[in-house]
Amino acid sequence: MTDWPRPPSALTAAQLDLPPNGARITVAGLVILRQRPGTAKGVIFITLEDETGVVNVIVWRAMYERFRRAVIAGRMLRVTGRIQRDSGVTHVLADTIEDISSLLDRLLDPALSSAPENR
Repeated sequence: MTDWPRPPSALTAAQLDLPPNGARITVAGLVILRQRPGTAKGVIFITLEDETGVVNVIVWRAMYERFRRAVIAGRMLRVTGRIQRDSGVTHVLADTIEDISSLLDRLLDPALSSAPENR
């Protein structure tokens, strides 16, 4: 992913080591994996990819119920939540999930990216 309209205030995967553990942050990227293990008691794990790497997102059952449509159907998501670091692994515990798949049109159609209204 290169030259895409990154949502304002969204950190890249490469920047996730900067905020302190527990900080509230926003990330955005393409959904490359969704996992709902039977042993996870309703927890869903989402992996997002941006131009710098991947972001691991944990979606608790209550957040899944609230943002179900975005979690199931979103191809590109903006997620706000708290950073959790444990044993060298960084996760984002989702508080808000927004489907921003419409931004994919700008990535897939160069004419849309260069149109005056999109600058």
